[in-house]
Amino acid sequence: MRETANIDGKKVLVRDDIYTWSNLISFSRVLVVFPIIYLHMHNDYQVNSFIWGLILYGAFSDYLDGLVARWRNEISELGKSLDPIADKLAAFFLFIYTVWLGWIPLWYFVLGVMRDTLIMAGSAHIKKERGKVAMSIMSGKVTVNFMAFYWISVFFFPGAENVHIFFMVSSAVMMIVSFVEYKQRYHKIINGADFN
Repeated sequence: MRETANIDGKKVLVRDDIYTWSNLISFSRVLVVFPIIYLHMHNDYQVNSFIWGLILYGAFSDYLDGLVARWRNEISELGKSLDPIADKLAAFFLFIYTVWLGWIPLWYFVLGVMRDTLIMAGSAHIKKERGKVAMSIMSGKVTVNFMAFYWISVFFFPGAENVHIFFMVSSAVMMIVSFVEYKQRYHKIINGADFN
């Protein structure tokens, strides 16, 4: 365990633990995707209360893992990687499913994959050069939520086309904004800024 200051000056303890409650919560976020898709397909593409519950858990777990990590002093190198990877994998499978259904345009999916691939490549380079993983930033979390609202609006409210357009455009803008912020943070870290 070591104490470090992140890029905004806050001091946090970072552990090397693998088996933590916060990591389990992050991992579970990916696992709930498969029952969502299975149940939706086997329920004639209709949403039931069990699907609602799984989706709500997935969304809530994105905040819960970080809260638990800070509350239990379980911030770990694995957790800093696992949280954004869990976000990306869950979003990937849910979005590819709705693209396959024809409910979300392919260009939107490609934009998200390109953004995430570049951010992950930058994170891998930071890990290689600096020996540790940088935590997710708030605009990244906001982007994931805007994307989730878009997906939820399409999945649960297929007739609400104006809402779909609003969330599609808003989340596409946030993808670009958060990418720029990740890129700026990348350059600061590569040039020697402290981070956790």
